Amino acid sequence: MYWEKRGRENTTATLQEALRRGRELGIRYLVVASNTGDTALPLLDQGFQVVIVSHHVGFRQPGDDEMPAERRRFFAEKGLPVLTTTHLFANVERAVTNKFGGLYPGGIISHTLRMFGQGTKVAVEVAVMALDAGLVPYGEEIIAIGGSGRGADTALVLRPAHAREFFETEILEIICKPRRPKAGG
Repeated sequence: MYWEKRGRENTTATLQEALRRGRELGIRYLVVASNTGDTALPLLDQGFQVVIVSHHVGFRQPGDDEMPAERRRFFAEKGLPVLTTTHLFANVERAVTNKFGGLYPGGIISHTLRMFGQGTKVAVEVAVMALDAGLVPYGEEIIAIGGSGRGADTALVLRPAHAREFFETEILEIICKPRRPKAGG
């Protein structure tokens, strides 16, 4: 599926396509990027183990957590993990880039994946982060869902590898994504 535009307006259809394809393939795990928890809510009680990956605390403002505490409690009561940690592609390399300029491997990988769209970059990133955190099993196909800003517009079937073996990650299927992945496209 290709969406005409990127962004939040594709969230419902993206999640429906991810659920449909996940059922067809017998996939057990869905990993979803969701900073406030809103994108994850429709995935609850759908027969999948859902892993939520949020922005790290301080992503937008120092010390600020974008996911409200009551939403975190709700997910905890449902037994859903919310992974909040440093992003795979935005670790200390970003600090070096911001302070001294230049581009480093994480940034190069990010920009390369963004050629397919921001959602593709996010989906790959959160899948590897969830694997590294032990929240999805090694070697298993999963569905990862990402977006271009808020909401979701991309869903992938992939087999993530650990960060230290990142290039062993396999993107097996693109379930859906924006046809024109760049802003204004």
